[in-house]
Amino acid sequence: MHFTTKQIHAGVSPDPVTGSILTPIYQTTTYVQESVDQYMAKGFSYSRSANPTVSALEAKLTELEGGAATTCYGTGMSAVQAVMLAFLNAGDHAIISDVAYGGTYRLCTKILSRFGVEFTFADTSNPEEVRAAVRDNTRLIFTETPANPTLKLTDIAAISAIAKEKGIPHAVDNTFLTPYFQRPLELGADLSVHSTTKYMDGHNATVGGAVVAATKELDEKVRFIQNATGMIMSPMVAFLTLQGCKTLSLRITRQSDNAMAIARHLESHPKVKQVRYPGLESFAQHELARRQADGYGAMVWFEVEGGMQAGKKLMDCIELWSLAENLGSVESLITHPVTMTHSDVEPEERARVGIIDGLVRLSVGLEDSEDLIKALDDALAQV
Repeated sequence: MHFTTKQIHAGVSPDPVTGSILTPIYQTTTYVQESVDQYMAKGFSYSRSANPTVSALEAKLTELEGGAATTCYGTGMSAVQAVMLAFLNAGDHAIISDVAYGGTYRLCTKILSRFGVEFTFADTSNPEEVRAAVRDNTRLIFTETPANPTLKLTDIAAISAIAKEKGIPHAVDNTFLTPYFQRPLELGADLSVHSTTKYMDGHNATVGGAVVAATKELDEKVRFIQNATGMIMSPMVAFLTLQGCKTLSLRITRQSDNAMAIARHLESHPKVKQVRYPGLESFAQHELARRQADGYGAMVWFEVEGGMQAGKKLMDCIELWSLAENLGSVESLITHPVTMTHSDVEPEERARVGIIDGLVRLSVGLEDSEDLIKALDDALAQV
């Protein structure tokens, strides 16, 4: 089946009891067993370990990513945490993209480092820097591409080749592009990680996460963490995300078209200092974006002339765009990463990796691009 057909039909079938076309919300704690000898005969015992609604979403995401199995979690950060806990022990070392979501940086530096895990935040856009960062005790390479918020890309195939050569699992945060545009497992990665909160849901209705594994063996490692720590997604969230997935390709295609129109407009705006979007020919890694993905996504960032104060003024006075954290929803959102999503990253570290004070991040939605551009122009006229 092609992708759009799979996003509707994969992993689900009419309810055998009623014929309901939608997978029911199995809002239950426990499951009655036929007998001691037939314990788990139907595959379920307790909803911390598995739930039929969640299992349906896991099956759908497995097919969309082309993996062996999927685990779903209560939040995107729970999914990241499950990967870290599955492969890292005290005394181990991991290589992480130097530009990554602020929550990933916080988990590594403020929590896991307390338990004796060491991290190198490497420029994963440079495979040789990754190779040089590998140690005898390196147990995980975790990359985010496109990176949040600078959109810096990592060559997934190149890093996966290094990881395989060294016998280290390579996990890719694929939240920004989704399997419709980018499939890390096909490029050699071992795990594809998602905040389903974003494009999979697409409607600002839920928080959730997922880890798609290339092999059953890798899935067993993260599934053990899912169960042992109680991080499984709730059935209601799984139900809503199942519905969101059905329109994923349609939504992200329209959002990406809008993003391209907005990026091209801002690139020629006299009050905009710089614009970054992988679809622009001026984007430094444009050729890599074309090679490893089927689309450029719906995230754009730009810098206003006048620095942080001008950027803040723009975000405070803009209309139509909502000043809010999150991304990937049908509504267009505008964010100031330095004071919002990446506020826990130390200023010197932000400066080192290019998260500048005046960076304005756009998550482009489904509105008419002409209206979104006019709203930006009106706000820029006030700064």
